Amino acid sequence: MENTLAEGFRGERAIVTPYNIRNYQAGNEITRQLYITHIGYYPDARFHYRERSRGAGENIFIYCDRGKGWIEYGDTKYLLEENRFFIIPEGEKHRYGADVRDPWSIYWFHFRGEHVRMFDSIIGKVISLDVSDTSRQDDRVRLFNEMYQNLDMGYSPENLEYISFCLMHYLASLKYVSQYREIRRVKEVDVIQESILYMKENLENKITLSDISHAVGYSVSRLNALFIQRTSYSPVEYYRQLKIQRACNYLQFSGLKIKEVAFRLQYYDPFHFSKVFSREMGITPKEYRQRYKDK
Repeated sequence: MENTLAEGFRGERAIVTPYNIRNYQAGNEITRQLYITHIGYYPDARFHYRERSRGAGENIFIYCDRGKGWIEYGDTKYLLEENRFFIIPEGEKHRYGADVRDPWSIYWFHFRGEHVRMFDSIIGKVISLDVSDTSRQDDRVRLFNEMYQNLDMGYSPENLEYISFCLMHYLASLKYVSQYREIRRVKEVDVIQESILYMKENLENKITLSDISHAVGYSVSRLNALFIQRTSYSPVEYYRQLKIQRACNYLQFSGLKIKEVAFRLQYYDPFHFSKVFSREMGITPKEYRQRYKDK
């Protein structure tokens, strides 16, 4: 038995797939893994209420975007507030509704599939998604809208299969939160690239680690730690490698004397230059030139 109150909210969106489409999804090699049967968004869902004494035929995902609501499942009543979600398992008795004073706005969908068990760790419990610079909440909303909009375009096999892959990604973003947020660290990767570009522009100048860190706006200690984490080398070691790389270019493609190459790269002691070069390349500058000149 299912009880429903307050259908219809300003700005609501919802799609319920026909039963013949669900039968197709359950048999298709791709979609049968995970597929959506209902999907929608209820903004300011005042007086929203559902009660299913025999549960639903699908797992029900509810994400609270704003406001508050509650879910009663397994003899426990859970509070759902902003940036929290809950997945009610298929076939389980439950009730849920919006808070009277501060009704929730929710993204929701029903889903089934042979691989639902992969997400057991996030089913049947309230999970909070903390908000930070790396949380990617907007990306997750875009992914939800992508599933909705493709389903809204019809039930072609291509649409349904694509939505299934999107659903796997969406649920994975909730199960593997830290991995999902990793992409936001690209800013730090950009700092590494920016540092490397600064080094390459100054291979024939004398610069220090402080100069590099100042150029990219990071402290010396933070840049040093980040560089080692991302490249396995300190900035100073990496800078030295770039210098030797430039030296190889000069030795192979220019007529500069070895001493002149050393001076250009700020090595005023040719013997020290030869020692550093040999340590990096395994042969002396002279041997390198003889082996690779004009090849």
